[in-house]
Amino acid sequence: MELSVVVPTLNGREELAGCLDALAEYVPDAEVIVVNGPSADGTTGMVRDRDDVSVLVEIADRSVNTARNAGLDRVTGEAVALVDQTLSVSEGWADAVRAGLSAGSVVTGPTHERLMAGLTTDSEERRTIAGRQVTYFNPGNVAFRREVLEALDGFDESVDIGGARDLAHRLSGTGHEVIWDTSMTASREFESDGGMLATDWGNKYRSLAYRLVKNYGLRPTVIRRIVSHAGRDGADALRGVLRNETTLSEWVGTGRSVVRGIASGTKDGLIASVRDRTDRRNPNGRSVRADRAVTVYDWR
Repeated sequence: MELSVVVPTLNGREELAGCLDALAEYVPDAEVIVVNGPSADGTTGMVRDRDDVSVLVEIADRSVNTARNAGLDRVTGEAVALVDQTLSVSEGWADAVRAGLSAGSVVTGPTHERLMAGLTTDSEERRTIAGRQVTYFNPGNVAFRREVLEALDGFDESVDIGGARDLAHRLSGTGHEVIWDTSMTASREFESDGGMLATDWGNKYRSLAYRLVKNYGLRPTVIRRIVSHAGRDGADALRGVLRNETTLSEWVGTGRSVVRGIASGTKDGLIASVRDRTDRRNPNGRSVRADRAVTVYDWR
């Protein structure tokens, strides 16, 4: 089974180099496709100087889902893996990919993060939504049978975050099983404390409402799930106000952003469900556009 590996990247030159080094060491026969967003850190030159990258695709969008689809536009392998620029695959990773895809449509595994406190490992995550069991996959360490991604038209580019979760719902809706294999391991090394990014609450809840409404409709279980998420986050934020970690006005402002995000996502999800009534539920997928790539360097 020929393997293609897509690595989306944006301003991560040093981390990307480590990711590509590991792929060259442990998966030397793979077709490696790097999709570079509008990076400003010399990523293009670094990739062009390597002889272990098959294709470099330059895009103007910063969206990771657009980058993923741009990579899918160029793959030729029967199996397609997505690897995050911050991760390095391990010995045995490729064997786990091939074994998993010989048994199912999708295979994913844990990521190990080397922190000051030691080693932590992601675990399998499953949810039952509207009677459907959904197995989420690790978006930075996952492999698919190529025909599955083509049948589902890749990733939904109308969401900036949560595209992998949306695809997990669509995989479940079309009967594709996600296999969890602990030997399919990728690791991340933290050498400095870069801090934490502030949560974009409006975008988070727009994405949540959009993918649930698009995939399941506006049914009571969907409404309860959205409200439950918002309630937990709101309660956590209110405790932050009581601890003087934030202000009451900031809490109120965040609440308004959440409500607007839910309203926008619900509306867009209903529109999307009408636009694509098929099981793939992807009116904003890979086939919608052909102008993602600005420049392509193909060394195959």
